[in-house]
Amino acid sequence: MAGPRVRHNFRDLQDEYDKGNKKPLETLIRAFKGIQELPPHDHNSFFFLAGLHGEPFRGAGWGNASWWGGYCNHGNVLFPTWHRAYCFALESALQSIPGCEDVTLPYWNEIEENTLERGIPETFLKKKWTFEDGGVIDNPLYSYTFQKKITDNLNPFPDADYSKGYGYKTCRYPYSGLVGPADKKKTEEHNAKINALGHDKVNEILNENVQSWLLHTDVDGVEGRGGVLEKYFNCLKAPNYTVFSNTTSATQWNEDHFNVGLPAPATVSPHVVPLESPHNDMHLAVGGYEIGDANFDGEYPGANGDMGENDTAGFDPIFYFHHCFIDAMFWQWQKKHGEVKQLHIIPQYPGTNSVDNQGPTPGTPGGAWLNLHTPLDPFKFPGTNKPMTSKVR
Repeated sequence: MAGPRVRHNFRDLQDEYDKGNKKPLETLIRAFKGIQELPPHDHNSFFFLAGLHGEPFRGAGWGNASWWGGYCNHGNVLFPTWHRAYCFALESALQSIPGCEDVTLPYWNEIEENTLERGIPETFLKKKWTFEDGGVIDNPLYSYTFQKKITDNLNPFPDADYSKGYGYKTCRYPYSGLVGPADKKKTEEHNAKINALGHDKVNEILNENVQSWLLHTDVDGVEGRGGVLEKYFNCLKAPNYTVFSNTTSATQWNEDHFNVGLPAPATVSPHVVPLESPHNDMHLAVGGYEIGDANFDGEYPGANGDMGENDTAGFDPIFYFHHCFIDAMFWQWQKKHGEVKQLHIIPQYPGTNSVDNQGPTPGTPGGAWLNLHTPLDPFKFPGTNKPMTSKVR
């Protein structure tokens, strides 16, 4: 596909479909179906690409919790740029499917009124998809069925066993996806109770959870608008890329600058919110907490959907529409702060070292300083062996 890739609001595609222009949405669904059917070893396959984010682990993180076995970057300055490259790779794979050469990855607009009022776009909530020609398939945007098992060699530390067997289907809140030997029976009992509610009720529960995360907070017993929606707006006020990019840097910045008795400029939030913060919240809103906690899992403690933890989040198809929106927010921040052509990183600030937060990714040395030239492994510029980096130009 030549020229700039224009990404659309997913609900615009859905609205066009409802009005009779069915091709854009159907082409997207055919593209996802296509990559999900490719052999797991194919570099354009959904399994291969989804596995780059977390499991199946490789490198030192295969069996050492001090290192990270996936390629994704969290809690450091590469968080926005690595996931931008990741979305580009997934989008390129979609375009490799015959008849889908012009498809682009839409974003799920998580702050528009439709999301605030209705939750997740309905296309993601349908188990089956019926094409205009009458063909019926398992909806590739609802769930992914594992074509190959993955094994969590770190279980049960540092958190839980995220092994998944062949044929496992990804799930979202309020379901549990913990299917390792120690959790399987409990998960089966939990999911049986959820199934008994009926598909429509389960979708209602998921949407209510998403809406609650976006719109409500509880401060001193007073519930009101705030939550994730407010975080999204506030992250655009972050004064520099380093603290905008990740939770580690923002935490240090707030320790250094918040409540020091000096008035903050009108254009800067006194308490910096990094883009990664509302991003994390939306993962939990869709997936549920990674470890069941009656204090935080809402009505359904024990919900452990795949979006709720980094190990397998990339296997839920909605992950990419969420991250496409995160990338759109990143772009808005770049335009607002004049960093469209060049990002700037504060050298040796917390959040700029490979050991910060998650630990070094495969091939990255421990203690390495992260900068604009750090390779965004394993991604290469199209048609070359040149590693992608955070250099904008």
